Parts: sequence; structure tokens; C-alpha cells
Amino acid sequence: MIYPKIPLAQSILEIFLAKGITNIIISPGSRNAPLTIGFASNSAFQCYSIADERSAAFFALGIAQQTKQAVALVCTSGSALLNYYPAFAEAFYSQIPLIVLSADRPQSKIDIGDGQTIRQENVFANHSLYNANLNEAVSRENDLKINEALDTAFAQKGPVHINAPFEEPLYETVSQLEVQSYISTLKVDAAKTLDLTPFADIWNQSSKKMILVGVNDPHAIDAATIDFLANDESVTVWTETTSNLHHPSFITNIDTIITPFTTEDYENFQPEILITFGGMVVSKRIKAFLRKYKPKHHWHIDCHRAYDTFGALSQHFEVEPQVFFNQFILLTKGVESDYSKRLAAIQSIRKSKHEAYLASIPFSDFTVFESIIPRLPNNSQLQIGNSSAIRYAQLIPIDPSIEVYCNRGTSGIDGCTSTAIGAAVANNKPTILVTGDIGFLYDTNALWNDYIPNNFKIILINNGGGGIFRILPGHQETPVFNTFFETSHCHTAEHLARMYGFNYAIASDATNLDKALTELYANNEQPQILEVFTPTRKNDSILLNYFKNLV
Repeated sequence: MIYPKIPLAQSILEIFLAKGITNIIISPGSRNAPLTIGFASNSAFQCYSIADERSAAFFALGIAQQTKQAVALVCTSGSALLNYYPAFAEAFYSQIPLIVLSADRPQSKIDIGDGQTIRQENVFANHSLYNANLNEAVSRENDLKINEALDTAFAQKGPVHINAPFEEPLYETVSQLEVQSYISTLKVDAAKTLDLTPFADIWNQSSKKMILVGVNDPHAIDAATIDFLANDESVTVWTETTSNLHHPSFITNIDTIITPFTTEDYENFQPEILITFGGMVVSKRIKAFLRKYKPKHHWHIDCHRAYDTFGALSQHFEVEPQVFFNQFILLTKGVESDYSKRLAAIQSIRKSKHEAYLASIPFSDFTVFESIIPRLPNNSQLQIGNSSAIRYAQLIPIDPSIEVYCNRGTSGIDGCTSTAIGAAVANNKPTILVTGDIGFLYDTNALWNDYIPNNFKIILINNGGGGIFRILPGHQETPVFNTFFETSHCHTAEHLARMYGFNYAIASDATNLDKALTELYANNEQPQILEVFTPTRKNDSILLNYFKNLV
């Protein structure tokens, strides 16, 4: 076995292996050579080489998203470390365990004019759950910090930073470990027993209860809980595509339902109790609704955090949602109510209006999503890009067998493709990324990756710019808007696809799209990009008129 000669690097490797941190994403550099040699020379570690640190971090995020295990990132000193920050922030807000392991120069070399040196200690302080600033020499103090960082990433589900200084020579190796590191035992908190009786009393006296689910893992809620919520006539359940929670009675198209609401509708459907769980919610309209028409009680269920999104938070249950419902359901009783029945009547009306409108409009972003989502293969995984893509996806029903993910922690476009590729590497399902052109172009280094599975597919919707800005208030057809907001362009993915070994196809009308989708799913011999061109100047009016036609 080959080990780095530097004792601190040996200690890091030993603790990582003991803690089960085996997925290691390495970006090239010299200062991190002791770590790279150690990880890559040990078959117990699964190492990936990703050159662009920003892409590497989102690639790691995708693996961690799927495995539910911490993934480590290794980089050299200097500005390389800063490129991890977008994914680091996403991991913080999405509660995904991520470990940044940065090589550094010794403290004596900082701020004296040496190359590739910056102030690396605590550089992620605003979003890091733990910062382990190590000393150059092996010590019990260092071991404790490393253990604490890894345990924190596990227990609190988020990102941590370990900064390790190394002095030259960096490439020397030895044939056996020369250190014996301290390995802590992760303390697991006992399962919490909740006193839910006072809350069940409130529940049992309330006739209007709303459950709102944000980003949620597939299969996190069992069938018995789903049936309980679906069959209570005083309960309405509102989900999004990323909620991964399904029942025919659930509201899956929130904006379609509430955009045409009158003041009377808002007042009628204002909940007495709001229960939320899961991550961030996409819909701005449901946030505006609940901020203005606040529930009397807002209870949030999450092991770690509760955001007062609506200015009405009254209780945070610090457990997994399934644990909460297992205990809570036993204390509840039925309440006479027409709350869910009235909403079901509105659902039926909106569905008819939705179908009639889609049948009347020309080829556009909206019709593309209407074609794409029903054609997704059963039991596949859908990764969705941010901005317009995730918003259109909320309007179209999706098969319950499809798992859906999106970087909604910070809602940025910067690493959607890299995350999707990391997720595809970490799971065995066919994985489809649906993304817009700006998000795709922003993350093209994601394709500079030797690990992309052959069943990975990108459906790229190219409308010539940032189409979301056309549906936001303030849009005007001016040079300033086109250049600085929409960022109009004439680029395509054709040459990128050729350079990175993707099969490439295009579609620009409904007939071609239907044929292209058939061919897309028939070919699993290499990764594929299907680029769909839609009319830049029609998409916004088609979408805005959709909401007007729901009335």
C-alpha cells in the first residue's frame, strides 16, 4: 500500500476511512498531492477526478443527494477553494452532507506574497456547520477536529470544512502508516417521544387544515400516512413536483389552483392549521397567499431547522415527518368539514380549463413540457434545472414512479447539470435532466466528466435567453432588457455534444419533438442531448394568458 509521507495527510486518510467517507471528488493541484496520493492509492476509496472545482462540488452534491452519505471534496490551495462555495451553500440549505477538504500552505506562508495563497481558514463561515482549521503537525487536537467535522456532517446533514496545511515536499510516499489516529464514536440521540396531545386537541377542533410539502425524498412518507391525509375531509394536501408525494386527491399544481382566487376564495380556504415539512417551496403564489391569509397555527416538522416562511410559525417538531405522523395519527379524530370537497370542485374546473388551453396554443415552452413529462420513462429519475424549467414542471402531472430532484436550497442555475450527472453516477435509474439554455450554458464544464452513464439524457429547452425574466414584472423589449436581463444569445449545444461524446438531436415543432423523444429513449448506448428550440417572443404571453384563461 502507498501512503503519503506527511503524517497529517495519513491521519486524515485513516479517520476518513474509519468514518466511512469513501466517495472522494478530487480536483487537480499540487498542494493537495499528499491527499490525492493517499485517497487514489487506496482501493477502499472511490475517487473521481473533476477538473473544475465548481462543477466538482455540484457533482459531489448529486452523489450525496442520492446516497444520503457524506461526500468529500479535495482541492489545492488558493482560489480553487472558493469555487466550491455555490454548492456548499446549496448543501447547507438543502441539508445535504458535504465535506470540503482543502489543502493549504502553512500559516507562516499566508499574507507574505506567496502564490496560490489566500486566507482559507473559516472561508465558508456563514454556511459551514463546522470549521476544522488544522495545525501542520499531527496531534490529538487535530484528530478531534477532524472527527468532529465528519460527525457534524453526518448528524446535522450539511456541509463542513477541513483546512489542512502541508509543507513541501508534497509527493514523497511510504509503504505503511506511521500514525495511529484517534477515532471517535458518533453519538446517536435516542428517539424522541413527543407530547402531541395538546396539538391533537387543536387538530380535532379544526375544520380547515392544510398540509404543504416542499422538497421531499421519495418514499419518505408511508402509504398509511398518505391515506390518512387523503381521506380526512378537513384536510387538503398541497404538493409540488419535488415533493415526491402522490395521491389523486392531492393538489399538485398549486399555481393553477390559486392564481385565479378571488378575495372570497382566499378567505374560504385560509387554513386554521398549516403543517409543513420538506425543503424549499417553489410556488411564490402559495407563499403570498399564506403570508396575507395567515393560519392560526403553523407547525413545521424537520429534524434540524424551521423557517418562519409565512410569519406565523408556532411550533417546530424536531423529528422526521414520518415519526411525527406515526404518533400524531393515533390521537386524531374525524371532523365534519367540506374543506377538501370544495377544493376538489375547483380542481375539476381548473383541469378542464388547463386541457382546453393547452389544446389551443402553438408550439412553445409550455407545450414542450406538456409533451416531455408524460413521456418520461416509468421508474426513472428526473433532475430539473432552476428558473423557468422548475416552474413549468409544477403545471404538469407526473407519474408517481418517477423520482424528482432540483437544487432548491438556493435555487441557483449554477450547478444543475453537474448535480444531475453526480446523481446519475450514484444511482442505477435512467436519469433525465430537463433544463433551460442559460442554466445549461452556465454549467458546460459539467460535461467535462469521464463518469457519465450511457443512460443519462439532457432535454435542453433553448428559447434564446433567460425566458423567466419575460414573465416577471418590469419586462420591456429594450436593449437593456435583452442584454442584461434576458441575456439573449444564438448558441446551441451541438458542438459541445460532439466534443464531449454525446449523441445530439434537435426538435423545433410538435411532430419533430414526438419523434425525437421516441428516439431519445430507444438509445442507451451513449449519453444524449435533445435540444428543443422554442419561440423566444411567444413563450411569456402564452404562459401569462394561461393563468388568465383559468378564470
